[in-house]
Amino acid sequence: MRRGPWAALALGLLCFGLAQANFAPSFFDNGVGSTHGNMALFSLPEDTPVGSHVYTLNGTDPEGHPVSYHISFDPSTRSVFSVDSKCGNITLVEELDREREDEIEAIISISDGLNQVAEKVVILVTDANDEAPKFIHEPYVILVPEDTPAGSSIFKVHAVDRDTGSGGSVSYFLQNSHATAFAMDRHSGVLRLRAGTTLDYEKARAHFVTVVAKDGGGRLRGANVVFSATTTITVQVEDIQDTAPVFVGTPYYGYVYEDTLPGSEVLRVVATDGDRGKPNNVLYSLVNGSEGAFEINETSGVILVTQSPAQLRKEVYELHIQVTEISPTGQPPAHSTVPVTIRIVDLNNHPPTFYGENGPQNRFELSVFEHPPQGEILRGLKITVNDSDQGANAKFNLRLVGPGGIFRVVPQTVLNEAQVTVIVENSAAIDFEKSNALTFKLLAIEVNTPEKFSSTADVVIQLLDTNDNVPKFTSNYYIARIPENAPGSSHVVAVTAVDPDTGPWGKVKYSISGTGAELFLINPSTGIIYTQPWASLDAEGTARYNFYVKAEDAEGRSSLAEVFIKLLDVNDHYPQFGQSIQEKTMVLGTPLQIEATDQDAEEPNNLVDYSITHAEPANVFDIDAHTGEIRLKNSIRSLDALHNLTSGGERTWSLEVQAKDRGSPSFSTTALLRIDITDTETLSRDPMAAFLLQTKDNPMKAVGVLAGIMATVVIITVLVSTATFWRNKKSNKVLPVRRVLRHRPGPAPRTVRIEWLKFRRAKAAAKFVLQEDTPNENRNNRLGGPIPPIAPVPPPPPRVVPTVGTAPWTVPTVSGSLTPQQPQCSPKPKALGSSAQSALVSELKQKFEKSRDNEAYF
Repeated sequence: MRRGPWAALALGLLCFGLAQANFAPSFFDNGVGSTHGNMALFSLPEDTPVGSHVYTLNGTDPEGHPVSYHISFDPSTRSVFSVDSKCGNITLVEELDREREDEIEAIISISDGLNQVAEKVVILVTDANDEAPKFIHEPYVILVPEDTPAGSSIFKVHAVDRDTGSGGSVSYFLQNSHATAFAMDRHSGVLRLRAGTTLDYEKARAHFVTVVAKDGGGRLRGANVVFSATTTITVQVEDIQDTAPVFVGTPYYGYVYEDTLPGSEVLRVVATDGDRGKPNNVLYSLVNGSEGAFEINETSGVILVTQSPAQLRKEVYELHIQVTEISPTGQPPAHSTVPVTIRIVDLNNHPPTFYGENGPQNRFELSVFEHPPQGEILRGLKITVNDSDQGANAKFNLRLVGPGGIFRVVPQTVLNEAQVTVIVENSAAIDFEKSNALTFKLLAIEVNTPEKFSSTADVVIQLLDTNDNVPKFTSNYYIARIPENAPGSSHVVAVTAVDPDTGPWGKVKYSISGTGAELFLINPSTGIIYTQPWASLDAEGTARYNFYVKAEDAEGRSSLAEVFIKLLDVNDHYPQFGQSIQEKTMVLGTPLQIEATDQDAEEPNNLVDYSITHAEPANVFDIDAHTGEIRLKNSIRSLDALHNLTSGGERTWSLEVQAKDRGSPSFSTTALLRIDITDTETLSRDPMAAFLLQTKDNPMKAVGVLAGIMATVVIITVLVSTATFWRNKKSNKVLPVRRVLRHRPGPAPRTVRIEWLKFRRAKAAAKFVLQEDTPNENRNNRLGGPIPPIAPVPPPPPRVVPTVGTAPWTVPTVSGSLTPQQPQCSPKPKALGSSAQSALVSELKQKFEKSRDNEAYF
């Protein structure tokens, strides 16, 4: 449908009218306590953490258009908050401080993209306990007279806390309140002198009082906190005239010497006013005790002697000196007295002096042998000491200065004069080997004189050597290693012993002794140990030698050390087989063990490796190089497979086995090994054949088994006979002789009875042949003959198996030590081992037959 121009104009006016009707957005006013809306009456604690979400601006647009939010601040103030324009979340970005700014003005706005509405809001900052009390008008220094009455108020402190509520209230306390003379009013901050206490300038001129101001506590960042502050009040004590004068430097002692002139100063006394703050002047006076011999200067306190010491009649004078305080206020004067002791003494003008036999002497020498007995007096020292002064001036001490603890001097305290004695204190320290001379200083020093006059004399003690040391080896034991093939007179080891003595006592002579020492010799001077020229060492016989070496000086003082000599093994033995040609029997599937030993003493010389050097054929056997176990190849699992390896029916199995040691150079030995092989199937069919094979290489085992069987049969027969005898005796009857027979199956043909000695020949490559004994016709027809006696018949002596027989028994084997039989030839019996072995087998068969026949009788 086509529209006209008036229709288009009408449509445009309609759209313009709709655009003009777009209304502005507005905030929600959710009232006090709301965190969503226009922030009306919104307050915020000053301890709110920076970064916290504190409010959400929320508004709407009538047309439902999306709105955005904004917040701004006056350029002269801080931008405390930030807003997310989309969701209206307001975040705190600056720390708040109510004490600095308790209101924050901001302009918030909401916009729908076309219209924007702005409002001015005031955010109140509420208080948190984040301020500590603060003292004002510091520092605190006050002056308090020492006569201030107890309990008086002397000062007031003041501290302010800018917090509100309990956090702004302040209480006052004293630190260490029990150890101070002051008390504090907790509410007003008034400092008082504690009841019952007073100030004393002479004891303490100042007191330092620490005051603590503590607020009432409040919430801060979610916790209750209490803040405090401290200050110090310096209380200076003002002096009051209430103390008498005090003498300084007491007690007082003075001396008047023999050369003192009249009018000379003896000593000076000093006194001061006890009140140190504003001291008064003092005057001195002599109260009594001088007897006209002394006087004192009233202003200076100097005591003078007025007479010559020769005229004084006493040795000690006790004077009493008084000091009086001069008061400018006209108060009664305070005074004090002090005793002064003055002693009349001889002049100390002579030091102690040492004398020898010929007068004054300052050096004394003596020679003694080392290690004299403890407590011995050095009588060669003749020393006298003297002080010519009198009384205390002639008293002095004696001591030795030098290495301590070796000697002591007697006496240690001398008055005027004494004979000096030196006594040995430590004999062990007087050692010539440590020092051939000991030097001391003998010191005499006055005891009670101011001058402390002293004098010294040198004492030199020359030591003479004695044989007091034993030769000592540098080690308690010596270890040496030499090869066992070392030739005679070879160097083994050098031992060293030291004797610190001099002369012949210091010369050491060496010798050796003990088991094994006969193969060695030692140089008596140098200590070098050699092998004997004729010695032949063998590590296989004795690998280690242990003996003692002795070091001895000229007087026979000696010490011992041990010598350990180890022989180093040399590869000087060949591996040895038990026999150069060995015959072994191998059961199919079971390894065969060979062994060779090497007589060398140590590895690797005595370690043996095995190998097969030659075999015919070469692809039948393997050998373990370390254990010597010989096995068939894994591919050979039966005698048929073994026979297939030989061409032309060859059945000879011989190996040349080598045993080689691991020494350097290496030695080896070979042996010829002949092996018979059988399978387990044949052995399981006939245990007797298995037993004969097992004892083929050990005939004594067969003899032992046969002897055991015979002994068992004899014991059983004796027990049966004894039982029968006692039974007949108890019955007290004469019983007729009865013949009791045990019927057994009829005897099989001879070929059946000896089946246990036969083996099938289908798989045999060779046969061991044993000749059977000639059949005993009487034994086979025993059932119709006379009854044999109860006692067993002794076995006949062993018989040698004939070389030819009509019924041979064979054991199928594969043997390299036997001649193979040809199929077309008649079988030839072959002896198993030697003739003795054949006799044992024959005897074993006979015993077995007899034991079977005897079972028919009780």
